[in-house]
Formats: sequence, structure tokens, C-alpha cells
Amino acid sequence: MPDPDLSAMRPTPQITYEPAPSEADMRTLGEKLNAYNEARAGPLNHQRMFFTVRDAEGALVGGLLGSTYWGWLFVSVLFVDESCRGTGIGADLLARAEALALERGATHAYLDTFSFQAEPFYARRGYEPFGRLSDFPRGHGRAWMSKPLRVP
Repeated sequence: MPDPDLSAMRPTPQITYEPAPSEADMRTLGEKLNAYNEARAGPLNHQRMFFTVRDAEGALVGGLLGSTYWGWLFVSVLFVDESCRGTGIGADLLARAEALALERGATHAYLDTFSFQAEPFYARRGYEPFGRLSDFPRGHGRAWMSKPLRVP
């Protein structure tokens, strides 16, 4: 007698919407994806970076949040308060992140920005768009930009 099809005997996985997922479940999901990715592309070597800008009273007026992995720098947040814009702080933050990324062995950088944010700022620093979405949000656009990192 032939062996039964075991896949037909397994219960069907159930999909559930969870409006307030647990931190443990979210962490586990990310860990599973990272393990899958690393098995195919090599170690992530993921390292975060966080630079802050504080005023004389210690209030946070800017900063950069990013990470390096697989030889790339990803800038997820770069913000400078309007009272500090035009002073070179944003350029300094980006330059420091790129320098740290180079120390970590990164060869390229990427980020995304909205049309009402800082695309010209990044373009002046050598970033070029490699992807765009129109009307996101409505009436605006979003651009993904990258650049090769060079040792100064």
C-alpha cells in the first residue's frame, strides 16, 4: 500500500490579525527572517548607530539613526530641528555616519526621503535616486537614494 501524503494530513496554518503583537513574537519573526537571509547571503554583521544633537539645555534637536549590514549603511532617520537647519549639522551627521560605516567595512549607503523633506540635501552629498513612488503621500513623492562610500 502506498504511503499517505503527509502534507495532506497536516493541519492548515491559521492567519490571524494581531493589532497589538507581543515584542517576543515580533523579535522571533525578525530572527527567523534573519536566519533565512544569512543562510543564503552570509552574516548580516548588523550594527546600529545613533548620533544625537543637543542644545545648550540638553534638549534633543537632531540626530541620525542608522545601521550597517552586508557592507551597506542604511540611514533610517536623519532629523535636524528647523531652528538648527542651514548650520551644517545635517551634513556633519551624515558625514559622521558615513565615516563610521566605512570603519565598519561598508562600501555603499542608502536611504529614503519624501519630496517635502531632503532630496536636494542628499543629492548635494552624492546620493542618487534609484527608485521613486509618486503620490506617496498624496500630492508628494518618495525617493530611495544611494551612493558609494569613499575613503576620505
